[in-house]
Amino acid sequence: MPTDVTNDFAADGEAARWNYRPPQPVALNPLFAWPPNPRAVWNWYRGAWLQLTSLVVCMAIASIAYLWALPPLEQMKTFQAGWMVRIWLMNMVAQTVVAGGLHWWLYIRKGQGMTKKFDRRDLSRGNGTFTFSNQVWDNIWWTLGSAMTVATVYHWIIWWAMANAYVPTVTFADSPIWCIAWMFFIPMWSGLHFYWVHRLEHSPRLYKHVHAVHHRNVNTGPWSGISNHWFENILYFTTYFIHLIVPSHPMHLLFHTYFQQISPVLSHSGFEKLVVTDNEVARTGDFFHQLHHRYFECNYGTSEIPFDKWFGTYHDGSEAGTIQTRAHKKQMYTK
Repeated sequence: MPTDVTNDFAADGEAARWNYRPPQPVALNPLFAWPPNPRAVWNWYRGAWLQLTSLVVCMAIASIAYLWALPPLEQMKTFQAGWMVRIWLMNMVAQTVVAGGLHWWLYIRKGQGMTKKFDRRDLSRGNGTFTFSNQVWDNIWWTLGSAMTVATVYHWIIWWAMANAYVPTVTFADSPIWCIAWMFFIPMWSGLHFYWVHRLEHSPRLYKHVHAVHHRNVNTGPWSGISNHWFENILYFTTYFIHLIVPSHPMHLLFHTYFQQISPVLSHSGFEKLVVTDNEVARTGDFFHQLHHRYFECNYGTSEIPFDKWFGTYHDGSEAGTIQTRAHKKQMYTK
């Protein structure tokens, strides 16, 4: 990006509204840019897969689950309490360890203070907007009570279908190229599915009665990621049903599971990076989505597929982006 543009971005009025804002506009996946820029695409995916990011964390959790926790498929041919409880525990434990651990470091121990924190405010307490009048307890309830229940039921159905060969499956030995390619496409599918479901949830009726539960979190924390109303979770987790159609290996479903459930913990953490002893050890927060939580009617999707750019709802973090978003919001609400 030209230096003068970067300097204009760093100096604009939007910067004053944040405790921390990235020094450059929010980037979008260059895979969809024209003309093609192979170097930019390589740098994008290298940054996503060869650093400690949500993708890498989710792949690591999926690998651990596959090797040491996942019941054999033969056991899942009939609905029995043993394997079904284990699947539920695989969801609950991973969610609790990652969200709880990150919350402890960032908001209880305050291990990095305000370094890389987007919003100046702390998480809300004594606020009747939230269940139990507490943002964290509200988020934990909707995450573990609502989201993990819906996700687990969907997983039971898909694992049972896989075990009984009712859906197409593959092995790495028989289809190595497809297995690797599908692993890379899963985040893209997730982004495509999320965009359209999310746009639906911003329709007035669904927003008021359903999606508003998630948008209580203007200032987000790790437990905010999938703190959703029951009906929203029913829609959100239908992304997993792609494995009833597309030939998949159990690792594909596990990676998709944790990407859908764990990556929002990181992207909603409220901090751009995890800092330990003054060293940036991981990318956590997602300013692209942080902007959505502050301004609501922008950045409905993810930076992986630039739907927001294509449909005119992209906010890059600049003052101009805020002006455009406010105009879009005003137009929506006056129709």
